This record gives sequence, C-alpha cells and structure tokens, in this order.
Amino acid sequence: MTSATTMGTALPAEYRERLLRLAREVSFEAGARLFEEGRRADRFWIVRTGTVALDLHVPGRHPAVIESLGHGELVGWSWHFPPYTWHLGAEAMSPVRAWEFDAEAVRAMCAEDPEFGRAIAVWVGRVVAQRLHASRIRLLDLYAPYGSGGLT
Repeated sequence: MTSATTMGTALPAEYRERLLRLAREVSFEAGARLFEEGRRADRFWIVRTGTVALDLHVPGRHPAVIESLGHGELVGWSWHFPPYTWHLGAEAMSPVRAWEFDAEAVRAMCAEDPEFGRAIAVWVGRVVAQRLHASRIRLLDLYAPYGSGGLT
C-alpha cells in the first residue's frame, strides 16, 4: 500500500490524535482470523506490528490473498459504509499488534464533526480505491489467461 493510505500520512496530526483516543491495543496470533467476508463489520484496526493478509472467497478454491498489510495500515473499511458487512476476509500472517477501534464510536465522531468526518471518509475512500485496484491485479494474475494481465 502506498504511504498516502497509511494513517500516519493520510490524516492530519490533530485527527490522528483524536482517533487514537478511541483505540484499544489488541494482539493476534499468526493464523488468527480477524474477520470473515459477509459478516458484520463493527470494528477496524491499524496495524502496529506484524502482517495481515486480506483475502477473497473464491468458490471451490482456497481464499485468494489480495494484499498484505503492515505497519500503519488500515485493516477493514466496510465498517464505514452501510450495510456494514465485510467485503473481504482477513488473517494474521504473523503475530500482530494493532489498535482496534469501535466502528460505531468512530462514525459518531464523524457525524459530530463534519471536517473530521470528511478527513476519515477521504482516507477510507483512498484505501478502498487502492484495495479494489490490488484485487483486480491479483485476480488477473491468478485467473486470467497468460498475458492478459496488462493494464492499458
């Protein structure tokens, strides 16, 4: 992921500090599932250490890993958009330490302060755009006929 989508560069310091006041520290063992595609998205995380893989359910196959996330990166964007269900799955690929956020509390902060809410929406929107691009590239790599993965 590009640095433009990490919390440290995507949000002004004031908004990062406000957001981090809602954080609680959590950890996951390697192999732990953070969430499953289609289930309720009621929280999100910022990776402090370790690696989280995002995956996509592919019928009849193992989940396709779309992207690996590391330090400072947002894990989960589905919490920001109704109907608040996960669009992907996520698994800790190594031991992970992260900040966890209650989605409802963050959405309430966004509603109370439109400027803060806009900054969060722009950040999450950039993440979504980047993840969709990564998903397309990965799926073309995995399933397209040889030579058809080029972008024009």
